[in-house]
Amino acid sequence: MSSFNWESLLKKFSRKLIEERDEEDWDLTPDMVKSGWLGYPAASEAQIAEAETRLNTRFPPSYRAFLAVSNGWRNSDWTEMHLYSTSEIDWFASRNQEWISTWQSAGQSPLLDEKYFVYGADQDCIHLRPEYLSTALEISSGSGDGDIFLLIPQVVSETGEWEAWHLGNKLPGAYRYRSFYELMEKITDQGCFIL
Repeated sequence: MSSFNWESLLKKFSRKLIEERDEEDWDLTPDMVKSGWLGYPAASEAQIAEAETRLNTRFPPSYRAFLAVSNGWRNSDWTEMHLYSTSEIDWFASRNQEWISTWQSAGQSPLLDEKYFVYGADQDCIHLRPEYLSTALEISSGSGDGDIFLLIPQVVSETGEWEAWHLGNKLPGAYRYRSFYELMEKITDQGCFIL
């Protein structure tokens, strides 16, 4: 199993967000700014297990490890997006059937693996598989621009990681990552939820 340095990564992310904030738009308390931490207290193993039982699944390793450091992530930038706590996580289909229907009715041809399994700067966000939305795990609220983070259980690595998507109508499509940790590393490098 891989190890994840979530505490270091999230502290770095917090510092970047605090440094780049527009004080008029962000609802950060002086204590949050002083602490340099925008996360929440860690989820307990019992809270994580309860969420997995409720959803009848086992979260991928990097996402479980994230929750064990911060049980979600507060709305901390202008996108109005926040990462859900263990009590808020749900299947995308339970809240977004209309969105799924729209993507699936777009009439996209089946996507070959050589176009789909491209990550990093060479990927094209229009190359997604809309059929994966029906079983995606929704781990964030949507932003005002329709951005959302999803974990995709149909694409699982040898280490048990699920593919992670930054889905957005304006992209249009999804930027895909090999894991939730990889997605958050990219966001931390850029300092915001918009990629």
